[in-house]
Amino acid sequence: MTFLAIFGFLNLSFTDIVDILLVAIIIYLVFRWIRGSSAMGVFTAILLLLLIRVIAGALGMKLMTAVMNTVLDVGVLALIIIFQPEIRRLLMGIGNRYRHTPHLALLLDKFLGVKEDSLDSGVVSEIVEACKQMSDEKTGALIVIPQKDHIEYIKETGDEVDATVSRRLIMNIFFKNSPLHDGAMIIDGGRIAAARCTLPITERQDIPAHYGMRHKAAIGMSETCDALILVVSEETGNISFVRGGNIRTVGSTSELRRLLTPTAAEKTTSTVEKTQSAAEKTPSAAEQTPSTSEKSNDKENDASAE
Repeated sequence: MTFLAIFGFLNLSFTDIVDILLVAIIIYLVFRWIRGSSAMGVFTAILLLLLIRVIAGALGMKLMTAVMNTVLDVGVLALIIIFQPEIRRLLMGIGNRYRHTPHLALLLDKFLGVKEDSLDSGVVSEIVEACKQMSDEKTGALIVIPQKDHIEYIKETGDEVDATVSRRLIMNIFFKNSPLHDGAMIIDGGRIAAARCTLPITERQDIPAHYGMRHKAAIGMSETCDALILVVSEETGNISFVRGGNIRTVGSTSELRRLLTPTAAEKTTSTVEKTQSAAEKTPSAAEQTPSTSEKSNDKENDASAE
């Protein structure tokens, strides 16, 4: 039984309408994902082929339907091969969405046994001092510090180091004549795991022009994982902190130290807020106790009244 008939050959039921709406939502989400990229033309061509396939099937054109089915079957395999990096980035983005819901993230982390990789104070101090000296000397640097997500596929693009974190080693690796300076350094597990690694470049078009390729690579990497990324500009010497696709300029070494220890920063912020709220609730001693001049004025008024 159908409740709607269009053009005499297209019968729509309630299930068909729901099916069409779901497909339309999927097409809209894919369109938002690839909008502004080179895949937009390919996506439009696929939609045209699908439209031709639907029209041919509705009109009963068996030969055209068979040809379009063959083209689409082969085309799906070709698209998977051609757009393999984009598909992997999309799936990784979907998998990382659960972090936006803290309760779900905590539950999944406990179930999967995932622990956040935190740096000790000694390693943080070495990284901060190295960035400060490279900033003063305007030495370009790109440092990636993984958190919960594993980035073994990024480490494989570079050279394995496996060394203790020290400011001198970091500066030597990023020295302009060093064979390992071109690329990113990975600091994982409190050790320098790899250097000269290749990071994915972001496809965003709203990046300010004064940011170079290091910054774009850092933003692209932060869009696919939860790593903390540091960039030292070779032109200006500015230190930038990147996480979750957001970039900010670091103004001091103390700020950089807090950014590399987010748990300590959150505790410090909550402590400051509690102190401020307590100070606002507690009236000052001057408000509670009348001043000496006010008391003497009261006594003089009483005496004059008598």
